[in-house]
Amino acid sequence: MKRIVALFLLAVIGQGFETNLSAQTPNDQMRQLIDDQFAFAARQYKVLESNVPADKMPKTFYAATGKVESSDTKWWCSGFFPASLLYIYEHTNDQEILGIARKRLALQEPMKHYTGNHDLGFMMFAPFGNAFRLFKDPKDHKTIDTAAMSLITRYRPQIKSIQSWNKNKNFNCPVIIDNMMNLELLLWATANGGDPKFREIALNHANSTMANHYRSDFSAFHVLDYDLETGKLIAGKNHQGYNDASAWSRGQAWGFYGFTMMYRFEKDIKYLNHARNIIKFLLNHPNMPEDKIPFWDFNAPNIPNALRDASAASIMASGLLELAQYTKGKESKYYTETARQIIVKLASEQYRAKAGENGGFLLMHGVGHLPGNSEVDVPLSYGDYYFLEAMHRYKNWVLK
Repeated sequence: MKRIVALFLLAVIGQGFETNLSAQTPNDQMRQLIDDQFAFAARQYKVLESNVPADKMPKTFYAATGKVESSDTKWWCSGFFPASLLYIYEHTNDQEILGIARKRLALQEPMKHYTGNHDLGFMMFAPFGNAFRLFKDPKDHKTIDTAAMSLITRYRPQIKSIQSWNKNKNFNCPVIIDNMMNLELLLWATANGGDPKFREIALNHANSTMANHYRSDFSAFHVLDYDLETGKLIAGKNHQGYNDASAWSRGQAWGFYGFTMMYRFEKDIKYLNHARNIIKFLLNHPNMPEDKIPFWDFNAPNIPNALRDASAASIMASGLLELAQYTKGKESKYYTETARQIIVKLASEQYRAKAGENGGFLLMHGVGHLPGNSEVDVPLSYGDYYFLEAMHRYKNWVLK
């Protein structure tokens, strides 16, 4: 008799649990998913912290060796670790995570004077922009302003663009599409009391990028090479893409996000429409997979067996949520729903690591520089960062 009663109670409890789940709205389900992902991220990033030397930043993880590869603070993505920690803290109130973030911010802070490439936005604004947003410490504001001043040392008036890398054997004066992301540092600095020339340079660079980086179908080259003596464009190249005529996925995502961000600051319709055209190209491309996790290059020769790039997907998702804020009706809902689809897919076991694995990184299957055989099918710090940012935006903007 006791066994029958116990079975009856289990059945009732089970039925109640199922009823509770079925009663959840789609928004409730997304809120639960996002809360679970941030809680997981807090646990996972403590693992990552334990795998990285105190004077280094995490870069990637190679399953073959079982080791996390780290970088110095001059590496272009060195700022993403403290920036990610701040998003995690914001959504968990985990004081240990905050302590790690503060330690890593202190390590990164001297790079505000770095002028070796164009990546000060990634290196400095991602971490210190979030730090100032959360804590309003004037020291963080000053760090951002100093970084903006360092970045504009790379501005070349002859081409109205910021030079990305130094002259090398492959390029005379390279300007890469990724640079659109670093303009946020300049625009924010001017908008928050900084020198107006920061904004002027950002506008010049964005306008030059729109005119020269993009093809008629709204796909972008990765690299433009300029002749500084004449100011003329030498060639458009795809250094990290399949070939010079292809659409390298992460580059397309950088440009899309960047022009959406430009509209946030400037409210100039040309930037909004350019972002719309880029995402239309991406989402309607015949080689875009149904789950919206793109292949590493839209023209990769072995599609559908080509590698996917989770980092490109996370950047797209975050950008889509911002674009949805500036559009209306069915268009806005379409962008939001596509971002939701990407977040859910990235949070699945197909792309998100299991607890304690992946060196402590969150996402698997990122592609850094496939032609250079560098960071191929591995976790990437910026993939994690924009995944966290996308969930942050969804929770604050869609589920508010």
